[in-house]
Amino acid sequence: MRGLTILAAALLVLGAASTGAAGGASPARTALTVTYWSDGDRPADKTVWTLSCDPAAGTLRRPAVACRQLAARGWDVFSPVRKGMFCTEIYGGAQAALVVGTVEGKRVWARLQRGDGCQIARWNRLSPWLLPPGGVT
Repeated sequence: MRGLTILAAALLVLGAASTGAAGGASPARTALTVTYWSDGDRPADKTVWTLSCDPAAGTLRRPAVACRQLAARGWDVFSPVRKGMFCTEIYGGAQAALVVGTVEGKRVWARLQRGDGCQIARWNRLSPWLLPPGGVT
């Protein structure tokens, strides 16, 4: 019985060591899928593009620019508007987007619209390098 306990402990140590080595060797991954609607009220009319970094690639028009922007700004660029914020009651346009994936290994799920001043500012943090410029149409 003692032999089984020692064997189990050895396997756990080996498993942890191999996981740590593999985890430490791979860089934090950045890969996003962006779904864009020029009119959020028409969900069937959408455009989808992809972005991955290291190396920069994907169907996004200028992936290298977007990867540089993400490296400089980090994951926080997708942060939602804080609860309780006072936002101007201004309509910015019907555009909508959903950004899903990872940035520097952290999960991203960001739904963006242009329904008030805070949401417009959030959109503008990602435009024009990830999202198209928005505006009332």
